[in-house]
Amino acid sequence: MTMPPAPTGTNLAGLRDHNAALVLGLLRAEPHGGSRVELAARTGLTPQAVGKITARLLDDGMIIEAGQIASTGGKPRTLLELRPDAACAVGVHLDRDELIVLLVDLVGRIRHHSSRPVGPDLGPAEAVRTIAEEVRRAVAAAPDTGRVLGVGLGCRGPLDYAAGVLHWFIAVRPGDGSAEWDAFPLRDALAAELGGLPVTVDKDTNTAALAETAGPARPGGGTAYVHLAGGLGAGLVLNGTLHRGTRTNAGEFGHQTVQLDGPLCGCGNRGCLEALCLAELRRGDHAAAARLLGVGVANLVRVLDIDRVVLGGSAVLAAPGTYLDGVTGQLAARIPDPVWQQVPVSISSAGRLAVALGAAELVLGPLFGRRT
Repeated sequence: MTMPPAPTGTNLAGLRDHNAALVLGLLRAEPHGGSRVELAARTGLTPQAVGKITARLLDDGMIIEAGQIASTGGKPRTLLELRPDAACAVGVHLDRDELIVLLVDLVGRIRHHSSRPVGPDLGPAEAVRTIAEEVRRAVAAAPDTGRVLGVGLGCRGPLDYAAGVLHWFIAVRPGDGSAEWDAFPLRDALAAELGGLPVTVDKDTNTAALAETAGPARPGGGTAYVHLAGGLGAGLVLNGTLHRGTRTNAGEFGHQTVQLDGPLCGCGNRGCLEALCLAELRRGDHAAAARLLGVGVANLVRVLDIDRVVLGGSAVLAAPGTYLDGVTGQLAARIPDPVWQQVPVSISSAGRLAVALGAAELVLGPLFGRRT
């Protein structure tokens, strides 16, 4: 059998966790598992090192022996597989009007799914209590053999990923209480409400980008996940790594100015792409919103040489064909040499669950050596 490539391992004893992550990552990427010999060849580790790592993973219940496969010479090889129910993570999507909570196992299978509406006047304290209630339900649904490793939460930015603190979570309207969200320490508040269960908070576009780029990294590849719903943003995966920027706030795609004298945006500036797209959505004109979105995507491709674009968010999912045609058409019209610079555009494969699935990946990814 052929296993996917993996980063080269090391035989230094001090990096045993790194090496174990490489082994787990290979087994996660290959649903039919692999032998110790194949794992050694793919990681660059010695057979002795792989033997020690797999013995420890077997003892921990993270992997299982799944029979034998014929060898090209010598005795048959034992097949090793990831044990899906050995651990789980909770993925949360906090949107303006809905809360989605998933329990996801090691191979990305959804073990629990809940959703509930939330109001536009939801304050941070109530939000934390509501999220914690749904997370507890998800944790209770974990397999008896599984450990819940933590909670990942995706929500609208801007936010400080390193500190887990929000900044203008929703457009501030005087007197409606939305200013409470600005500088709110969502990560620490939710962790405290959950009794110390580890929590990671990131922008919804970033977590969705993680969901859409699961699997082995493509060397040199660049993927942009573009999300149009109650706002507009992008998640960027460059060379296999999520790009957050210096202040961990990259991807404010919707706030590029495309019309100097345009309408006022919730961010305080005029002519933002987000404001223009949302204005068309309020008129019910998805085709116009799609053309505008395509202009912004073309700008992004020209700046970063992105080679793949994924579209998601409730507005896109309401009229996927319209947005696919609109963005593809603008790329064809605005890229100087579309034959040389081919950029495929697709609709999110995870649909409305992309943000929550990617939020779970914030927790699971590092276990498999993925930099999130």
